[in-house]
Amino acid sequence: MTRPSLLVSDVDGTIVRHDRTLAPSTILAAARLRQAGIRLALISSRPPGGLAVLRTPLGLDTPCAGFNGALVQDAAGRTVAEHTIPEDACREAVARLERDGLDVWVFAGGEWLLKNENAAYIAREQLSISMGWRVVSDFAPYLGAVHKVMGSSNDFARCAVAATGLSAALGEAAAVLRSQDYYVDVTNARANKGEAARLIAKLLGVDPAEMAAIGDMPNDLPMFAASGLAIAMGNASDGVKASAHITVADNDSDGWAEAADRIIHLG
Repeated sequence: MTRPSLLVSDVDGTIVRHDRTLAPSTILAAARLRQAGIRLALISSRPPGGLAVLRTPLGLDTPCAGFNGALVQDAAGRTVAEHTIPEDACREAVARLERDGLDVWVFAGGEWLLKNENAAYIAREQLSISMGWRVVSDFAPYLGAVHKVMGSSNDFARCAVAATGLSAALGEAAAVLRSQDYYVDVTNARANKGEAARLIAKLLGVDPAEMAAIGDMPNDLPMFAASGLAIAMGNASDGVKASAHITVADNDSDGWAEAADRIIHLG
């Protein structure tokens, strides 16, 4: 294909390293994209606020999407599109994830709500999304306008089984995806990275065929399908790699910078 005019990028496991920092090579590669006239936009399972810390070092002036596409904001932080989970589906998701032994987190009204503040991965998530949490005894009062429900566990197999069962139970009522091996994400059925990528491309006046996407997890696959060029990180699963046109090095080995340079030299 000819050189893309837009790159939409996943964040965790992709544009940041495993310690959640930007590699110097990534910051320099983002600058090379700008110099080449290629726009860069972020699409993540993080809340949009968790993307703000990346905007300045990456030189971003583009819309972004959080919660796997449930909340899309323009460059000024104004909401462009929003999809919350239907309340019945939200209640069923919370109940099933708790029954399956996962720690449940609810993102609603700009808050991160949880019951167990000693759960695994809370510190890691806080580092990623740059927001605090609030402990509640009952999620029920907050389930009317939820952007994302998450189940977390350090038992990866438990997460996989829970995700499969929950997806079957919810059907088309909500989307169930894996953003990390230790997470199960539940969002509105219309909230996926593919829809978000198409909307961002439209806002920037870019044909999706002229868009490239880069990611590492199954929740990135809709973004791959929406783009003319799909790039998998070296740390991605074999299934994600099989859905990509190109595979680069992992996120701790300058893979993102490699991808940016390969894009720049296309066409």
